[in-house]
Amino acid sequence: MHHLIATPAAGLQSTAPRLQELVDQFTKEQDVKPSSRAVYAKNLARYLAWVEKKGYSLGELTRAEVLQYKEELLAQGTSPLTVCSYLVTVKLFYEWAEGRKLYPNIARGVRVPKRVQNIQRSPLTAPQASQLLHYYQAAGSPRDYALVSLMLRTGLRTVEITRATHSDLQHKGGQRVLMVQGKGRDGKDNFVILTEKAWAPLQAYLESKGPQMKNAPLFTSTSNNNLGSKLTTRTIRQIAREGLDAIGCSDKAY
Repeated sequence: MHHLIATPAAGLQSTAPRLQELVDQFTKEQDVKPSSRAVYAKNLARYLAWVEKKGYSLGELTRAEVLQYKEELLAQGTSPLTVCSYLVTVKLFYEWAEGRKLYPNIARGVRVPKRVQNIQRSPLTAPQASQLLHYYQAAGSPRDYALVSLMLRTGLRTVEITRATHSDLQHKGGQRVLMVQGKGRDGKDNFVILTEKAWAPLQAYLESKGPQMKNAPLFTSTSNNNLGSKLTTRTIRQIAREGLDAIGCSDKAY
């Protein structure tokens, strides 16, 4: 893909790093989490592959080609959310490249698709919640009962459950709490109060596991392949879906 590197616009440097070096430099200098850097690298590589496929030279592109990239993504049926992610990376790249005097910012002013709001989940009614808890209690899995009870009584999300460890169980102001690291947060700077009804099933589950290290996951897998590792968000959703289907709440709105 080396032919992509062409002489940039007048006034900018006449040489540019080779493409992989360019991707590496760009991602390394972004003040984001490693997971976000990986997304940026993947998105930028996708854009550069498109440029190569079209036979364009990176240093000779204009705003028209960026708009063409956007239009082709949408025409292919790519979701607006995904197109938004791709274009945000492209816009960040050109902003960065202009600051390094590599390429002009031809993506300035290019609008990204509006994010489509997710369908809101319908809350369970009190009788449905009670029925769901009875289902898990009767199923005989202390872990699943404690998990669903905790989610119902505290409103914790799946990602917050996966991040919970034994050391997150603390006391504040005389109340038992679970420290929480929310989505997009770097630390566990929030908490939920564990009422007696929320704590009792959790306590029974913890006792069934026996002594654990403080940094051990609160909820762990029992499968042979991942025994003792933290539950994934996918597994948690599967556990919840099993109970919802069993009590007749099969609609995806739940």
